[in-house]
Order: sequence, then structure tokens, then C-alpha cells
Amino acid sequence: MNNETPANAPLWRGGLALVAIPLLLLVALGAWAVASPAGSSPDDDFHMTSIWCGAGERPGFCESVPGVPNERAVPALVLEAADCFKANPNISAACQASDPAHPDALVQTARGNFVGAYPTVFYSVMAPFVGADVTASVVTMRVVNVVLFLAIGTALYLLLPARRRPTLMLAWLIGLVPLGIFLITSTNPSGWAVISAGTVWLATLGFFESTRWRAAGLAVLAGIGVVMGAGARADAAIYAGIAIVLATLLAFDGRSRTFWLKTIVSVGLGLLAVALFLSSRQGSIASTGFSGHSSPASVPTIDLIVGNLQEVPELWAGAFGFWGLGWLDTIMPAAVWVTAGAAFAAVAFMGLRSMDWRKGIALLAVFGALVFFPTWILVQSKTFVGFEVQPRYILPLIVMLGGVAIVQRGMPALRFTITQFAVLGAGLVLANALALHANMRRYISGQSTLDWNLNHFVQWWWPVGPGPMVVWALGSAAFAGAVALVLLELHRRQNDTADTQRAGAEGLLSVR
Repeated sequence: MNNETPANAPLWRGGLALVAIPLLLLVALGAWAVASPAGSSPDDDFHMTSIWCGAGERPGFCESVPGVPNERAVPALVLEAADCFKANPNISAACQASDPAHPDALVQTARGNFVGAYPTVFYSVMAPFVGADVTASVVTMRVVNVVLFLAIGTALYLLLPARRRPTLMLAWLIGLVPLGIFLITSTNPSGWAVISAGTVWLATLGFFESTRWRAAGLAVLAGIGVVMGAGARADAAIYAGIAIVLATLLAFDGRSRTFWLKTIVSVGLGLLAVALFLSSRQGSIASTGFSGHSSPASVPTIDLIVGNLQEVPELWAGAFGFWGLGWLDTIMPAAVWVTAGAAFAAVAFMGLRSMDWRKGIALLAVFGALVFFPTWILVQSKTFVGFEVQPRYILPLIVMLGGVAIVQRGMPALRFTITQFAVLGAGLVLANALALHANMRRYISGQSTLDWNLNHFVQWWWPVGPGPMVVWALGSAAFAGAVALVLLELHRRQNDTADTQRAGAEGLLSVR
């Protein structure tokens, strides 16, 4: 007898969609990977230098500076790629052609992970892709990060119980546009923090709910997620710990011996996160804060707390484009952050239909972290929202909040009408297309240029490959196709589940 009913059957009918969606996303995210020049992600001077030195000292790539142990010499373009355009959105990336004048010459710098301020895993993994051509190396690293994201997401989908797969897809859809996509397709370690946040909690939850090889595979994926996050940023190690606690809480069954045995694995994952956290010095910021923009000492602590609590939601909105991308200088159209933020809020609110005490506590915990962590750091730094703490620091928590909000716990099930799916998909597609266009225009000619055709007023673009409008059109269309396929399959699954429930109810009545 076949026990695979429509309610628990695989979400994808055959392998076509499972292949098509990652391929479409590869094109969509690939467009983002080439939408901006080397040096365009925040603090890229530090992170690119750290990558070039991630494999140790190598002639022509990363050389020691005699008598100065905490400095290195790297190619000028690695350190200075953004110097001519950062903080000025009206200057295109064409300035890189003359500044620095000798991009292959080595320049001395202390801007790098030379004293272990950051974890080293991210830089070490990216280092093998360093080559003689700086820009080609950067694009390669961006594509590698895209492939890592898609490979982990696909593996997680295949291993998760069928009823958890919609959570995986919806959580990524509503949590990534536009900041998450920009970070994943960059050379900034925050991209790995985002991937970790969306992977660890759901892989750990799936581990508790699965058996045999699926459980083993999900435990491995959770471990990979922990290493990626905690090996990229110290705060991501904290977030990985939160993710493990959330998943353990959601799966809690005090009467199950299997549950208690499996907590050994979750505790082990937590200890791994702690070990990686302690391996870097970045975690000291939690106790000392930043020192770049401190407010006058006369501002009472209580006023810092109250003032920041009122303004922290601005950081949440920044994850959807309210703050600029890049060095915070690529301004997003209002239609981006309004639409992307509304999509997140609408789906998360729908998710509240399905609730029990475990999910309620988990939601309060992750929401509390979204309030507490930025407020704490800002107060320790003696400053207010707008300085030091950026939306990318808390984006992993937002991704987790969206996922936990829509995870199914009992009845009623999370259900959307075809109209709701259509509006959701249209909003996300529009937000992505507008964000990609704005990001490209900023570097092609500067954002002061108001022209929808990206092929006009081209001051900077890649010397090989398709033109700007082709890249934008292909990337936007591929993202639209991926979103459409995901939402159509989710709608079909809903219908199958409803049919199965009706059949079960009719069978029960006929027996009676």
C-alpha cells in the first residue's frame, strides 16, 4: 500500500521545477553579482584585503611589511577600489579606471583581518579564488557565494519533511529583497551570516522531526550553517545559537526519549558556535560598543535607551531598502522598501493563524532579540540609530523572524488564495527589479542620472559580456520566473492538502 498521500507528497511534481528554480535563481542572482564593481559592498577595503591575505602571505597578492607586523601590502585596487566613489552616489564607478593609477602596485595597509578581529573561515574559503585580475576574482567570489547559497538551499529542501518545505521557500522569498540578495552576491561576510540564519534553525528543526539518513543530513547542514555564520561574523555565532534554541523549542516534546537524545546534537552545534565566537575579537563590541560616533557624555543612559527603542524599527525597515545598499550610498526607490516590507509583514501576519505555546515563545524570543541587540550596542556605543549599527547586522534575525512566523504548528493551516499569491509575487518581483535597476544605475552613471534605459549614459560597465539592459532584463525575468514557479507549486500543494482533508472527513462520516 502506498502511504504517500497528496498531503505529504513531495512539493515538486517531478524534477523539472526542482531544477528550474535554482537555475532561474542562478541567473537572477548572477545579475546582481555583476551589477556593481569591485569594492561596492560595505567595508570592502577591509574585507577584500582580508581575502587577499586569507591564505597567508603570497608574493604579489599579500606581502608582509618589514618592521610592521600588523600591516600588509596588497594590490592597490584591492584596498582602494571604492575610494573614488563611496559616499557619493552621483559618481559612477568609471573613476576606477584612473584611481588608483597603478592598480597592480602593492600598497601598505592596516585595514585587514591581521589581528583576528573577525573569524577567519570566510576569508580562507574565498582566498583560493584570488587571481591576478582583481575584478575577475571579485566576480568569481560573488558567483561562488551564489552557488553556495543555492546548493545549501536545494539540499535543505530535499532533506526537510515535505510540510516544512513551504516554510523554507516562503521565508527566503520574503526575507531577502533587496539587502539579503545584495549581501549574498557580494564579498562581504554578512552574506554568509544571512545564509546561516535561514539554514540553521530550519535544518535543526527538520533534524528533530526526521529519522535515519534525513536526520543525519539535516544535522550536517545545520553544522555547515553554523560554521558559515560563526566563521564569517562573531554576531552570526550568537544568531546561530539563537537559531538552535528556537528549533529545539519548536520541536520540544518532554515525554519523548528520542527528543532528549537528539538534544545532544543541538547542544553540540551550540558549543561549536560558542567556540567560533570565542575565536575572534569582534565579540568584544557587545561589551564595549563602537567608538566612531559617540554622543556627548551628558546624554543620560536612560535617554539613550528610550530614544533608541523608538527608532530601532528604522533598522528593520532598512533591511527592505529604507537604508541604502553598498556603502549606504545607493538609495532605493520608496517602492522597493514599501513593497518588500509589506510582503514580509503580510506573510508573517498570515503565519500567526497557526500558533501554539512553543511557536509563541519562539516568536517573542526572536522579536526580543531584534529589539535588544541593536539597542544594547547603540547604548554601549553612546549613540543613536543612524550611526554604527547597520541593517545588515540584524538582517539574520529578520530572516529568522519571518521563518518562525510562518512555520506550521497545528491547525489552522497557513493558506493563501490565488489572488494573494499573485499580489505577493508581483510585489516581490517589482521590488527586486527596481532595486537591481537602481543599484546598476548608481555605478553605471551615478544616481543623479534619471533615465530608465541603463544603456544610456554608460560611464562604467564590464569590458566583456552583455550590456546593462540585457543583464537587468534577464535578472529580473529570471527572478520573476522563480517566484512564479514557487508560488504556483505552493498553491497546488494547498489544494492537494485541502482535498486530502475533505476526503478524510467524508470517509469518517461514511464510517459513522
